[in-house]
Amino acid sequence: MGIEWKASFEMSEEGSFMRQALSLGARGGFKVMPNPHVGCVLVKDGEVVAEGWHDHIGGLHAEQMAIADAEERGIATQGCTAYVTLEPCNHFGRTPPCTEALLWAGISRVVIGAMDPNPTVRGDGATTLRENGIVVDCGILEEECEEQMRPFMKWCRTRRPLVLLKAAIDTNGRIDCSPEEASARFSSADSLGLVHELRAESMAVLVGVNTVIRDDPSLTVRGPDIGPRSQPMRVVIDPNCRVPDNSKVITDGGAPTLLVNCSENSDSNDPDNVERVFLADDDGELSVGRILDMLGDRGVQLLMVEGGADTWRRFLEAKEVDIAHLCRSPVELSGDGESFDESELSDAGLSKTESFDSGGDDVSRWSK
Repeated sequence: MGIEWKASFEMSEEGSFMRQALSLGARGGFKVMPNPHVGCVLVKDGEVVAEGWHDHIGGLHAEQMAIADAEERGIATQGCTAYVTLEPCNHFGRTPPCTEALLWAGISRVVIGAMDPNPTVRGDGATTLRENGIVVDCGILEEECEEQMRPFMKWCRTRRPLVLLKAAIDTNGRIDCSPEEASARFSSADSLGLVHELRAESMAVLVGVNTVIRDDPSLTVRGPDIGPRSQPMRVVIDPNCRVPDNSKVITDGGAPTLLVNCSENSDSNDPDNVERVFLADDDGELSVGRILDMLGDRGVQLLMVEGGADTWRRFLEAKEVDIAHLCRSPVELSGDGESFDESELSDAGLSKTESFDSGGDDVSRWSK
């Protein structure tokens, strides 16, 4: 496939079919993880006759839903072209292979946005379709399709999660009031809603032990519909086993909690939802790389780093932050609490991609 041919395809009416499939893929919302967002349309005689998307974990895949949609409409799928944002799977998972569904439906051509780098697929889906007489075209709107599945793509290629950093600062860049004062939320209700959406996108939410001691957060998703999937794992960097036994991440059972310690010197009687891992390097430090490798081995595709400043800097200085969400409130905190600045994001190789108002707060998003 030549570059010129691909470009002309993307600008054509056929390219619009893939954009429609991308739009459908987004409907999976927060419910599909660890699977990626995938959309599919079936086209016959230049018209979309059926559509599908992966709606929730354990549900039909996009191709299967599109075929079922055609059946419900009484439309014959024989000879249709399927536009799908990700290479169809050719293995049994929670559902049968999508390649089998496409073959059974008599699809004559499949147009694929992004190839699947997962070792269980890696081109095997496209190869199987071609070997069974289906015409296959690949790489249409590839960048857009990969961006929609960015956490899944990174995890498949590196076995490490995509790292999303969330920070909130006051009008002067401070993240908290003086240590002797009680901490309090200062972002708007709209911004708090955005935080819960970010948690809902994530498979794990990470904080440092000082955040647990000072704020006692629950770190659970409240508000967004995450469907049948579990609450994100709570991860606490706790080198010296200082997390209080009565903190919410220990006692509330709302989500699994992973405590990352340096040594096995805790005599706590942890409940079933709590697990400890010991990751210290030879120098006694907890390296970001080892934490990411450990979480990647557990299948975590998107890690949200939520606080506090020492933890943010640990990931930024390691150049391991892929995306950042910075909320600046018009509120002025009292005292002389610690500060955080946008320059720390740019110094870590991130660039601002957008900014918008959120209930009076200025929210900016950053990306590598």
